[in-house]
Amino acid sequence: MDNTKQKTANSRIKPRVIILNGFLGSGKTTLFRKLLAQSKKKALPVCAIVNDMSELDVDGELIANTDIVEDNDSIMQSIHSCVLSSKIGLEKLDLALNTLLSNHQPDLIIIETSGSCHPMPLIEFFKTQKHLILTGVFTLVDSLMLAHDYDYGKTLIPKMQQNLSNNKRDMVNLLVEQIMFCSHLILTKSDRIKQEKLSEIAQHIQPINPYVSILAVVFGNLSIDQMLELPEYDFNRVEQLTNELRPVLASESYGDRPYNMATRVIKDHRPFHPQRLWDVCHQYLDKRIYRSKGFFWLASRDKISLLWNQAAGSINLELIGYWRSGILEDENNGLLEHEIKLLEEKIAEEAGRFGDRHCHLTVIGDKTQVDRFTEALKSCFLTEEEIIHYEMGEQFPDPWPKNIVNMAN
Repeated sequence: MDNTKQKTANSRIKPRVIILNGFLGSGKTTLFRKLLAQSKKKALPVCAIVNDMSELDVDGELIANTDIVEDNDSIMQSIHSCVLSSKIGLEKLDLALNTLLSNHQPDLIIIETSGSCHPMPLIEFFKTQKHLILTGVFTLVDSLMLAHDYDYGKTLIPKMQQNLSNNKRDMVNLLVEQIMFCSHLILTKSDRIKQEKLSEIAQHIQPINPYVSILAVVFGNLSIDQMLELPEYDFNRVEQLTNELRPVLASESYGDRPYNMATRVIKDHRPFHPQRLWDVCHQYLDKRIYRSKGFFWLASRDKISLLWNQAAGSINLELIGYWRSGILEDENNGLLEHEIKLLEEKIAEEAGRFGDRHCHLTVIGDKTQVDRFTEALKSCFLTEEEIIHYEMGEQFPDPWPKNIVNMAN
């Protein structure tokens, strides 16, 4: 390389790296999408890496559906079927970063981890990356989950202390350690908690990491400008903690599926029976089902594509868009003849029984409970007899909320 090129390469500002970490269902993808939307409006050069421990890669599809990634999908890398903090996850992360940086010169790289990701291996990884600057490790904590499962955060530290006494490691350890390593702690879903209770949560979890402030964020509303003003991550602060945990994490043989966690995938072209799905969720769902998410359709709402988004005991349905098959079936679709032909060609490429309609869900939970809930969900698909009634136009009882949020880019 000649001297001019060498000087140019050396003078480039190192890309900043932000990690969005946090337990399953804490709102990382929502925040990620909002940050990407802001970067498009501000014409900010960004790259995105999303990690999903499931083979379905639901989060990757949601990030790929943002305007900025649809405009240029080369700015995003998806790492799925493993946890980013595992050995194979870190190898894939290194490859993803090299791919992005060989094609782009971003000011900011945003990484969303899966909810079961431990932050320490990632922080150690970026400590050695001389061409990147790790500036923010944001840990998102679901305030509603803390309220329901840990008495507004009051029992979190005592449960951790009990685990230490019993030489036990489970999801409590992961949650606490995610907080310990963060540079910024964000309480999500704070609009669903009374203000005085939100302050109580903050008081109970602040001792876990007294060096960081706690910020309550609603619907991922956080300014991307703040991301560009952050100082470098303080590796020295967590050095002792890292030394203590390194041999512990190294001894865990289940790095890709940590903490007795299992994933199951549901794939079916049939719609859910809305009433049966409602009943099953109220009967079978408990805190040992950490997360379920994916795309699906209801027999009572066969025109719209829905996102199933469950964390702990909370379930949200969000509108993703409209099935192509549903658009064609609408006599008043307002399409021109060539547009109809184009849709028909796209639908013909789909192998499904109901055109492009399908149900693809991931269930993540404790190994002792995940199969029970997964099989219960499968029982909610329409039977062959019900499909006959559906195709004849029969209406199915639907107790789900009528007003569903439209997921914006």
